[in-house]
Amino acid sequence: MKKYLSVGLVMTALGAGGWLFSSQAAVTSASAAEMVVYKSPSCGCCGGWVRHLRQSGFTVEIREREDVVPIKRKLGVPERLDSCHTASIGGYVIEGHVPAKDIRRLLAQKPKASGLAVPGMPMGSPGMEQEGGQKEPYAVILFDGAVKRGVFAKY
Repeated sequence: MKKYLSVGLVMTALGAGGWLFSSQAAVTSASAAEMVVYKSPSCGCCGGWVRHLRQSGFTVEIREREDVVPIKRKLGVPERLDSCHTASIGGYVIEGHVPAKDIRRLLAQKPKASGLAVPGMPMGSPGMEQEGGQKEPYAVILFDGAVKRGVFAKY
């Protein structure tokens, strides 16, 4: 009886732990790697975007730079898609206030592209939320080098 009780407790613990592990594994496989974010030390909205990513289960390393433009050009972000911060994850570039769910979708679908961008700093995008503030419509752009591949998502 004691042996069965122990096995039962272990199975119960594994069942609960297995579910938590499976959830965490989904986040890990979706994120494919640690995200590296390049941002200015004084940019508050960039910090808001990083909080959004972390709350969505991503592991984020922040690398602060006074001038992030050289990083953008090195990673292949076209100037017309520039925003305030640039990130890399799983072989892709993420420019601007891209929602976490779109990053997950990118990593899951693995399209042949350089990455995703939300040009500018649209109000209402992750990190650009204001209490009671206006929300602007914006698009998440899939790009490949200097070529705009198309709209990946609309908000």
